[in-house]
Formats: sequence, structure tokens, C-alpha cells
Amino acid sequence: MASVIKVEHVTKKFGGETVLEDICLGFRKGAIYGFVGRNGSGKTVLFKVIAGFIRPTSGRVLVEGKEIGKDVDFAENIGIIIENPGFLSGYSGYRNLEYLAGIRKKIGKKEIMESMKRVGLDPRSPKKVRKYSLGMRQRLGIAQAIMENPHILILDEPMNGLDRQGVEDVRELLLGLRMEGKTILLASHSREDIEILCDEVYEMEHGVIRKT
Repeated sequence: MASVIKVEHVTKKFGGETVLEDICLGFRKGAIYGFVGRNGSGKTVLFKVIAGFIRPTSGRVLVEGKEIGKDVDFAENIGIIIENPGFLSGYSGYRNLEYLAGIRKKIGKKEIMESMKRVGLDPRSPKKVRKYSLGMRQRLGIAQAIMENPHILILDEPMNGLDRQGVEDVRELLLGLRMEGKTILLASHSREDIEILCDEVYEMEHGVIRKT
């Protein structure tokens, strides 16, 4: 099966430090790929390079046949959680997603409400995001990532702040999205998450990657 994402000989340096070293990977449709490694091992930088937020020093990334930084500036049809999701604290969860959806104008009220319900949030709740728990913010971040029905999800520690039920809910959601044919890249410090969810697992250390 053809790769939805191709990472070809990607190296990234910041000054004299090599953060990614000659990374070559391919990711197919309908699979979950796990990434493990210590903080600073390069996982987040790799995700940002794939998304187009950071340009590689050398090598290239193709997403659905388009080269990032050449054919398109940023990867298309992609939902992302990288680091802590940022929201407008004075607005409700629904209003935050409505504002973000208005940027690209691809979806409307129905899709926003459905994405919130899928992660266990009430789209009609007037509660401001500043009063959300960490787990609720994380759920809202996942709702943002999936609301435009992207082909690809890049999720950096999506279980952060979730209680046991929340973790189980998100695992069920991700497995369902895989069944829908999504390509999911998942970084997690939880060995249990990786074992339950992932079809393939990669370990990163000092910018070098190996399949486990």
C-alpha cells in the first residue's frame, strides 16, 4: 500500500545540534504509529517537520503526494495536537472551536457539535475554557484535531491530564478513527497506550529513530 506520508532522509539541526538525523519513514492509511523516547529525543520536532511548522535542514517530507515547503507550505487534511492546546480562556469550548473553524470555513455547527460529543464534552455548555480542568482542555484539543475530518492525525501526548475514563474514551476514539482509514502518529510516554493502540512502534533517541 502506498504511503500517505513519506519522510525522506530528513535531518534537522539547530545551530551545531543535530535534533533529527537522516530519518526515513513511510506511513500508510488506516494505521496507528507509536513514537516513544525521552523528552528531547526529537519526537516533537519530527512531528512539526511533518506538519510543516519547521523546515528540515535537509531531506523532504511528502504528505499525500505533496512536498511540504515546496508544493504546499503546511500539510493539508491534517489534525494536530502538539504541546498544550491553546484556547481563548474567556470563551466556551464550542465558541473556541467555532472561531477556529471559521478560519478555513470547511465545516459548520453540526460538525463542531459532533466532534465535541465524540470526546465527551457538552457543546451547549456555557462554561468558559478558563474553568476547564486539564483533562477537559485536552478533550477540547482532540475535538479541534478531528472536527474537520482530517485524513491524518498527529497527536503528541494526547492523554495528558486525562483520568482513567478519559484515557479509555480517547483510546476507543482513536481505534474507531483507525477503522475509518485515518493515519495516526502518536507520541506517548504510556507503554500501555502504545501497546493497545499502535500497529508499529518507533523509538527515538538523540534524533535517531529505530523500529521496535
